[in-house]
Amino acid sequence: MSRTLLERKLSATTTRLKELREELALVDEQLACLVDMADDTRLRALVSETPLAGREHQEAQRHADAMARHRVELVARLARLERSQDELLDRIVARMT
Repeated sequence: MSRTLLERKLSATTTRLKELREELALVDEQLACLVDMADDTRLRALVSETPLAGREHQEAQRHADAMARHRVELVARLARLERSQDELLDRIVARMT
């Protein structure tokens, strides 16, 4: 693979890493809010002991759990892209020597 192509791939990977890091920051904020909401609805469900409050808590918890799973996927994608970036850098350096 030519150096130019490697550099283009590296640039695209770097751009994607930046985008994913920004998305992860947003997900972290959203997750914090969803966890707080799930905690609040859990307390309300414990105090009121009504089926409606229980369902509200379950729904809020499902949203928080889904966002937590999304965060785990983002972190895994970031790790894969970082490995790819490292490999591209290694290949570029190897071509220079």
